[in-house]
This record gives sequence, structure tokens and C-alpha cells, in this order.
Amino acid sequence: MATVVVISVDGQDGLWVADLDAGTVVPLPAPKAGGLKVVTDLRATGATVTKGVNVAVTVKSAEAAFSGHYDG
Repeated sequence: MATVVVISVDGQDGLWVADLDAGTVVPLPAPKAGGLKVVTDLRATGATVTKGVNVAVTVKSAEAAFSGHYDG
């Protein structure tokens, strides 16, 4: 199972790479070709692309997440 996730947040530019094993999140340079370039282009039109993720929610803070709250 993959432990690296490419993410973005609605209303913000750019992609991020979250390495769940290492506990790191770093910006991903804008892809110039390949599947992530297609995803980036789709995202620019307002599309949401999901593959292999079964839960994704936004929260106001880590404290809110640890308290069981998320933005509705």
C-alpha cells in the first residue's frame, strides 16, 4: 500500500507530497508532463481528482482534527 499522498486544498495553488512514513509534507514542483500534469490541468478547471483515498476532509487546525472536528 502506498504511504505517499499528493494533495492540494481547494482555493490554494500548488500540490504537496505527504510522506506518511516519514511524517513529512513538502511542496511538489509544478509537473511539466505525465499523469500529475493532467491532474494539475484538471484541477485548474475546478475538477476534483481522487484515486486511492477513502477519506479526505479539511480542518481548521490540527487541534480540531484531534478533537474529532472537521469543516462541513
